[in-house]
Amino acid sequence: MTNNYLVLARKWRPRTFETLIGQDHVVKALSNALSTQRLHHAWLFTGTRGVGKTTLARILAKSLNCEQGISPNPCGVCQACTEIDQGRFVDYLEFDAASNRGVDEMTQLLEQAIYAPTVGRFKIYTIDEVHMLTGHAFNAMLKTLEEPPPHVKFILATTDPQKIPVTVLSRCLQFNLKQMAPENIVLHLQNILTQEAVNYENEGLRLLAQAAAGSMRDALSLTDQAIAYSGANITADAIRDMLGTIDQRYLVRFLQQLLNANAQGILDVADELTTRGFSFSSALEDLASLLSRIAIEQRLPGTVAPEDPSVEDIVQLSQAINPDVLQLFYSIAIHSRAELALSPDEYTGFVMAGLRMLSLVSPQQMRTVPVPISAPITPSRPAQEVGTIQETAPRIESISGGESVAVTGEDVVEPVDAPPVSTEIAVEAQKKTEQLAKTDDFIPAWEDIPAASLPETASALSDEDFPLQEVFIPVDMGDEDGAAMMVDSDLSWVPQHQESQNYTLEQMDAEKWVQLAKSFNVSGMLGELLRHTEWVGVQQNTITLRLLMRISDNLGSKAKLSTLLTEYFKRIVKLNIEFGDTDQTAFAQEQAQAKQRQQAAERSVAENAFVQSLQKDFQATIVPDSIRPFSG
Repeated sequence: MTNNYLVLARKWRPRTFETLIGQDHVVKALSNALSTQRLHHAWLFTGTRGVGKTTLARILAKSLNCEQGISPNPCGVCQACTEIDQGRFVDYLEFDAASNRGVDEMTQLLEQAIYAPTVGRFKIYTIDEVHMLTGHAFNAMLKTLEEPPPHVKFILATTDPQKIPVTVLSRCLQFNLKQMAPENIVLHLQNILTQEAVNYENEGLRLLAQAAAGSMRDALSLTDQAIAYSGANITADAIRDMLGTIDQRYLVRFLQQLLNANAQGILDVADELTTRGFSFSSALEDLASLLSRIAIEQRLPGTVAPEDPSVEDIVQLSQAINPDVLQLFYSIAIHSRAELALSPDEYTGFVMAGLRMLSLVSPQQMRTVPVPISAPITPSRPAQEVGTIQETAPRIESISGGESVAVTGEDVVEPVDAPPVSTEIAVEAQKKTEQLAKTDDFIPAWEDIPAASLPETASALSDEDFPLQEVFIPVDMGDEDGAAMMVDSDLSWVPQHQESQNYTLEQMDAEKWVQLAKSFNVSGMLGELLRHTEWVGVQQNTITLRLLMRISDNLGSKAKLSTLLTEYFKRIVKLNIEFGDTDQTAFAQEQAQAKQRQQAAERSVAENAFVQSLQKDFQATIVPDSIRPFSG
């Protein structure tokens, strides 16, 4: 017994313009042209796969050859309409340019075009994937495409119109078919499954529509697969298992763990995704999509559809997460997805993305309303002791919202006075080192110490020689072997640039900005932006800098600088750059210092006795701009 089952994509292919989904702009133009009999000789349909290019070509062919006359509403029952639907109308030819792309095939087709149609009103040639034709094939059809016989119509279809020569494009009416909206796909699937008597859940159909990525044919093919997979009972869980898509509840839990500053919870979510075999690249993609929906809900409340199963979670998260933090999380998600290929594995990349979100934002900054954060209970401190400290700790009023935050015992560190350095012990150590160097078995610090001699060398300096109450301060001298020397407590000789400068945002001014710009070890456009900007001020975490002129890649460098300052000040800052005259910049300071060095060099040369004798005895002159200060 022959099985005449047709797949849904063929069985439910639209037969008229009215049943075509999502291409109203094309249907309107073609319907008006057919109604007014203003018929062009060549149409070009462009668009991604499965949006209705071939379907439109067949409906247009029926409208042109219907026995009831040319109209936008073909009867669908005459010989021409039924044979076109069945693909056996003698005057309608579908030509696949992917497999017939040469000049010989095109020449053969054009030779047949000169003959009158056999039964129809027009001879219609539909060339699918026309961009696959060779250059010679395009050249062969140019003349016929420009001035075809009155009974010939060309319908071209392509997914890549950029590859079609402009000489061909200029001879056609071009219509760009849009991708299907997920809502339209869901409505169409509901109609089809109802008539097919297949049980379904709306959430399952929504997942199919998202996976189809705007293609109705892909949606119908996935629906065929879902019917077979679920046994004609399409549920959301079955579709997730079939497609391998990630349940939004995992990502909602991930964001909740971020809000709670729970690193272990992030690892637990990552482990569950690994157990289920999900792709972490898809997880970061879906996370970015979820964050964008939350951000839209923050700015435009009520935009999430009520039937969306994640509507409650999205609304709650939009009310809980700080908008600036939300933007930062979105940026980390999309950049981490791009960097997955550089990670040791996808699991590591996903976990590090979550930990990066935690490290850049404190719990108080993460929420829209600051909440008290209590100190965690550690094994080294009993729970009763922690509770006592929290009860007796003073409370500090928050500047922004008036919320009071408990200062626990772990937040307060008592200063400890370091014991004074014993100078006599340092001198004694120096003498013992010199005596040890005179022995035959002395081994320099840059040589490897044999294992046999290690105990003897170690015993040369015993605990009796260096009492525990004496403290030595090791100072890193930059030696590759990690050698350190003992010095007294006077560290005033250490160069100023070796001391780390940690400014707060409130302490910043123009002079500190110059020092901070110099301390950042960055290059490229970001380094130039740092060197040429002048500090103007800060207001509500928005830093204003002044730049003399616009530079290329200003937006990219501005975003990088904003991220750099966010990490430095340990708070989310925004950046505002204005343009105008600048005086106090790192670049201006470098130029002033270079000018001083140049003047000093010229003055040194002019005052040199040997140079003066050359000028006197040989009437020598100093060539202008030939003096360069010594950079070493």
